[in-house]
Formats: sequence, C-alpha cells, structure tokens
Amino acid sequence: MNDQEAASQTSGDGIPNPIVRHQQLIVTLFGLYCRNPGNSLPVASLVSLLGDLGYDAPGVRSAVSRLKAKGVLRSTRVEGIAAYKLSESQQTVFAEGDQRIFAEQREDGDHDWLLALFSVPEAQRHLRHRLRTILAALGFGTVTPGVWIASSGIVDRARASLAAHELDQFVEFFRGDYLFDGDVRAKVATWWNLEAIDELIGEFLEVYSGADTAWAQRLGGDPEVRESTADEEACRDAFRYYVPMLTLWRRLPYRDPNLPLDYLPEWWREPEARRVFGRTYQIIAPLAERHASDVIDRYRS
Repeated sequence: MNDQEAASQTSGDGIPNPIVRHQQLIVTLFGLYCRNPGNSLPVASLVSLLGDLGYDAPGVRSAVSRLKAKGVLRSTRVEGIAAYKLSESQQTVFAEGDQRIFAEQREDGDHDWLLALFSVPEAQRHLRHRLRTILAALGFGTVTPGVWIASSGIVDRARASLAAHELDQFVEFFRGDYLFDGDVRAKVATWWNLEAIDELIGEFLEVYSGADTAWAQRLGGDPEVRESTADEEACRDAFRYYVPMLTLWRRLPYRDPNLPLDYLPEWWREPEARRVFGRTYQIIAPLAERHASDVIDRYRS
C-alpha cells in the first residue's frame, strides 16, 4: 500500500482495511505497546508490525521520519539496536486520552454548561488558531467566535490541557444553567457540527458494525477460554483487526460533545458505535497485545 492510505476494502480473510495513514497507525502502535517512559520499539519490530497491517518498509520509514520531524518520536538505541521512543509530550497526550477513548461515560440527568471565553492580544494572534484547535479537541462547541461551550464535566480536563499548552492565561471559565424555554436540541445543533461528527461515526460503523458479534462467534463468549485457546493465527488476525479499528475510533471521542442524549438528535449514533467498539475491544485487544509483544520481543532479543 502507498504512503498515504490503506484501501478501504476487506481483505480475502475478512479483515477490513479502513482508510488510515501510516502515521496514524504508528501513533496507535506506540500508544498501545510502547508508551511508558523509557520504553522503545526496535525499528525492525515496527516494520514487521506495520507489515502485518499491509504496509511496506519504505513507507513505514518515511512515515516515521515525518513523526520525528513533528517531535512525536525520537531515535534511540537499546543494546546497539536502532529503535524509536515517544517524546515526553506525547506520553502526556496518551495518558489524558485513555479515559475518553476507552471508558468515557455519557452525562445524564441534571446538566450544567461550561462557557470558555477567550481573548488573545493582537500581538499574539498566532495563538488563536492553536487555542481554537485545543478547545475543539476537548469537545467544545462554538456559541460565537470568542465564546465556546461544553458540558461542565470537562472543566478539570480543559484547565489541565490549556495549562499544559501555556494558554490558560487567555481563557476564563463560567459554569451554570442555560435560561432558554425553547428546544435545546436546536441550539446544540448550532453550537456543534453534529452532521460532520455523525459522518465520522458513520464511517466507523460502515466498517465495523457487527464486529463484536463476529468475533464472539469466532472465539467464543468466555474471555478466559478464548484467551487460553487462541492460537498464533487468531492473535495475528486480532492485531490486524484491532489496530486499524482503534485508529479509526480514537478520533471520535475528541469530536463528540458527550452531552446527555436528551440534547442530541434522535438519529445520533455515537452510543451504538461506542457499544460496538467497547465489546470488540474486550474480545480482541488481549490477543492483539499478545501478537504485538511476541513480535517486539523477537527483535529485542
């Protein structure tokens, strides 16, 4: 496959190849299997793992070079073996993202709003785009260009993220009720681009709807039994399935406003997508990790 993307199709053995870039898959691999401080991936193991996903060595090395240039990866050597490790800043990003990607609970019942008002001096206007990007990634919607809105439950996360980027001095937060007698759903639809988010959800479900059922049928319903009886082929297939699935999924929680369902349209499909991802993750993630660990250990020895 070329350096830009995998074909959006299903391979002959039934494992889908969603459209994801080399760099995105590499970031997923490091986030899953090499995120702790001091850990590194031998170059040869990275090439082998991406080879399992259908990518050739030149494309992998090119993507790694780009990630190094962006400061995501750093070169190192471990007992004379060339390897890569995550930058410290990226380790922090992964730690913050785990809850959102794997276990975030949708708010329900009584609900407070969080308003973020920011003002950046003209002399530092170059920071405005960066600030907007961070707020959007936190799940904020836009009321007006300088007024952003979100569920109040993310206030601690928002403060920590802005402080980490040294942008907290430009933002003031307010929490409270929205005094409006009309349909809040209509307002929410103006603050967030729900159609664009649903398009991403649809892309995920188009590829992975029913994945949990298919894997449960293949491996059985008992976690202890399937983990003890899964052979090398099953673990490799689980790896080939799980890493692209997680890569496609992990962008969704950063766009979802995570509001109570009463505030979202009836056609909102995020709960279904999260259910599919969560159940499939429980079934195949341990087997995928076993395969990845075997490959990494092989090139470390």
